[in-house]
Amino acid sequence: MQSNIKKAARARAIRTDLIALCFLLPFTVLYTVFTIYPVFQGAYMSFFKWNLMGKQGFVGWDNWEKMLSDKFFWASLWNTTKFVLYSTPTIMLSSLVLALLCNRPSPMKRVYRTAFFLPNLLSVAVISYIAIYMAQPYNMGFLSNLMHTMGADESFEIFWLKDKHLAWVTITVATLWWTQGYNMMLYISVLQDIPDRLYEAAAIDGASPAQQLFQITLPLLRRTTMLILMLQIIASFKVFQQIKLITDGGPGRATQPLIHYIYEQGFTKQKLGYACTMSFALFFILIILTLIQRRLQREEDDA
Repeated sequence: MQSNIKKAARARAIRTDLIALCFLLPFTVLYTVFTIYPVFQGAYMSFFKWNLMGKQGFVGWDNWEKMLSDKFFWASLWNTTKFVLYSTPTIMLSSLVLALLCNRPSPMKRVYRTAFFLPNLLSVAVISYIAIYMAQPYNMGFLSNLMHTMGADESFEIFWLKDKHLAWVTITVATLWWTQGYNMMLYISVLQDIPDRLYEAAAIDGASPAQQLFQITLPLLRRTTMLILMLQIIASFKVFQQIKLITDGGPGRATQPLIHYIYEQGFTKQKLGYACTMSFALFFILIILTLIQRRLQREEDDA
C-alpha cells in the first residue's frame, strides 16, 4: 500500500515537473538563441578579423592589444564614465525627491505620479527630438525664445549642442527627464510599505520631520537605493541612443560614448571582430561593478 502511495506521489511530481518544463522551455530556447549564443559567438569573433561578409582570418590577441593602445577607445570610455558620474547621482536624487513629494497625503498625488512617470513611456526618438528642439539657437528653440522673451539681446545665443560642456548638460537633463519616473516608482513602492506607526511613534517622541526622514525613511530605503544605484550605473554605461540622436557624439568626439564607438567600428568601418572585443571589455567592466556592489551590499547586511 505504501509503495503504491509513493509511486503515485512520484508520478505526480514527474507530471508537475513536465508541466513546469513545458512553460519554461519556450523562454529557455529563445533566451539561449538570442542571448547565450550571441555572447559566446561574440567571444569567438573577438579573436578574428571579421567584417559584414564574415570571418576573414584568425588574429589571436591582436584585437585586444589594439584596444589597449587605441586612444579613441579610452576617450570614449572616459566619456561614458563622465556620463555615469553626471547622470547617476542626479537621477537618483531627483527620483528620491519626487518619490517623497508624491508619497505625501494629497488628493493630487496620483496626478503627480502620472505626470512624472509619463516621460518614461516615450520613445528615445521623441525624447531626443524634444531635447534638440529645446536647445536650438537663433529663435528656433524653446530656451532661445524664452531668453529673448525675457529681454535677452537678439545677438545673445547659447549654443547648447556646440559646446562640449553644455552638450553634456543637455544630454544629462534629457536623460533625467526621461528616466527618473521609473526609479521614482521603485522608491514609492517601498515608501508605501513603511508602517505609519513608526512616524507616529517618532512624532510622539518629539522627532521633527527632518529627523524622521534621516532616521526612519532613508535607512529603510537603503536596500532599494543600492538596487537603483546598480541598475542606474549599468544603464548609464550602456548609453547610446539619446547621445547618437542628440549630438551624434559631437562636438567632435567630446560626447561619444563607448557603445557609439563600438557601433562605429562594427557597422561603419565593418570591424566586427574589434567591435566584439570592445563589447566584452564593457561587459567585464559591468561585471566588476556589479560584483563590487553585491560585496558592499553583503557587508552592509552582515553589519
